[in-house]
Order: sequence, then C-alpha cells, then structure tokens
Amino acid sequence: MKGDHRMRVPRTLAAVVVMGLAVTGCDYIVPPIDNSTPTPVLSGNGWGAIVTGVSEANGTLHVALSLRNDTGDWSAMNVAASSARVTDGSGKTSSCSTAFVGTSVFVNDGGWFLPPGFVMAGYTAGTMDKPVTQLTYVECAGVTKAAGQKLTIQYTYITGPFNYYIPSHKTSGTLNLDLDKVVTDTKYPVAQKVVGYEAVAPNAAIAAVNKCPVQLTDVKRTDTGFQFSWKTTNPSEYPAYVHIGNPPVIGADGILYGFYVSPHIADAPITPASGGTATWTTTVAVPKDVTGFYIVLPVETQQQKYFVDHVVDITDK
Repeated sequence: MKGDHRMRVPRTLAAVVVMGLAVTGCDYIVPPIDNSTPTPVLSGNGWGAIVTGVSEANGTLHVALSLRNDTGDWSAMNVAASSARVTDGSGKTSSCSTAFVGTSVFVNDGGWFLPPGFVMAGYTAGTMDKPVTQLTYVECAGVTKAAGQKLTIQYTYITGPFNYYIPSHKTSGTLNLDLDKVVTDTKYPVAQKVVGYEAVAPNAAIAAVNKCPVQLTDVKRTDTGFQFSWKTTNPSEYPAYVHIGNPPVIGADGILYGFYVSPHIADAPITPASGGTATWTTTVAVPKDVTGFYIVLPVETQQQKYFVDHVVDITDK
C-alpha cells in the first residue's frame, strides 16, 4: 500500500452494524468513519510476546518469539522499527543487532494487520517475485545463553482501519521477557476470541464502498496454496470499484502468508450499476501440510481508500 495511511477509530465512537440473517445470511462489522482525530484510544495493552525457544550458536544468542495482538483492536506491528537488548543476571546489558519483531515491514504507514486475540510466529518477507518466510526472533551477537537473562524489545504499532488520507498514529511499546520462561505449546493463530471481532464464514456478504457487498464465493486448495474467488454486487446507479488487495492468510503454524501490498494499489474489476456483478480471483502461496487458515481481509468501505479489516474462517479448507 504505497502512500497508505492508517487511522484508528476510537472505540467510544465505534458502532457495530449487524445485518440480519434474513437479509444477508451473515453478520458483519462496520465501524463508522470519524476523521476528527487520528489519535487512538486503546482498550488493550499493546502487543504481547511469547518466548518459544532460546539457543546459542557460534557465540550468538537466538530467541524465537511468537507475537500476540493484545491491543484490543486490529493492529499492525512494524518490523523495521523494532530493536532489542538483553540483560544478564549480573545486570550487564548488550544490544541485539537483529530483531525481526512485527507483522510486516510498513510501506509508508501500512502493514498487515491482525485481529485482537490472534498470535503469529512469522510473516512473508523478501519480494513479490521471490517471497520468503521470515520467523520472528531476536539475535544478540557476543552473548552466551545463561540463566537469569531478560530481553527488552522496543517496537511501534498502529491500529484500526486504514485511511489513505489521514496519517497513522504510531504508538510505541516495550516488551519485557524472561528468557528462563520458554513456552513450547503455543496455539496458533487464535489465542483468545474477542467479542466484536468474530470471523465470518465464506459466502458472507461483507459491506463495502457504494453499498456493494463483497463475497468470497469459492476456496480452492492448489498445488501452491489457495485460490479465492470473489464477487461484488452493485445496487447503485453508478459503476463502482471495490478494492480488497490480495488478502493474506494465517494458519495453524502461525505464519502470516502473503507479501504485503497496499490494498488500494491492487487491481479490482469495475462492478456495473443497477444490480451488476463483478467476479475475480486472488491467490496466496502456502505449504501443503498447513491447515486451520483464516483470511485477513481488508475491504474498501464507506469511502474510497478507506479499508475496514475482516477475518474470514476457512479452517475447514
């Protein structure tokens, strides 16, 4: 999303719009637009982290991490803004030159968002042509593994819908981790369910810009990943575009698959007026042996270049 800017809609102003089952056969959540202030009011405590492994090789301490969204809202964590240091039992502190801690590298203020209560262990990095899986971890050169070590990580994150026209408010946070406390049975991708952020089912009609609902009509597991089929219907008198980008997925291995590209940049077909429809497909590469997936779906909603995130349950695919 080059040139993207995200903003937070304060929870005190947020409204949940529920479309009855008799009308759409599904529920969806649409916070109203509020451009009065970009400053977030968070109900949570920022991001949390879980130490999943501590090892040492060639004089370098390696700490494997999982990240949990405890902000109380959809949130993206900036990998490029993370830094870390480790303190040993005697109080000596050493800087860590490598810190891959976040949901993706921000492209001007935008990155992949996760819903609250979700936990991840990595993301897609590299390039669009040559994507690679990047696990979240910290490495500290010249530090040996020992009892009593503490890891401190500085990070930056943003929350809420993405509004191209309003700069994101960046919030800084600090993770303080005890490296003696290693968790080996972390469950992905849902750590806890958060009321108001429930996943919707495939074929659910999700509100989009110009009152054009968007639907996931088909999910195919391919040799390389998934192919998703999408449909929009336009009840208005004017043709419309509905952008959703190329949505990523996250599954039972905790990896957020899908190279980050701003949703408003990706191509979208025009939906003809007066009941016209448009169909198209998106793809995402995932390993064959991973299951339990959810789609992380940004939908252009209420105005152009304003995106509300949704999570779609495809755990049976």
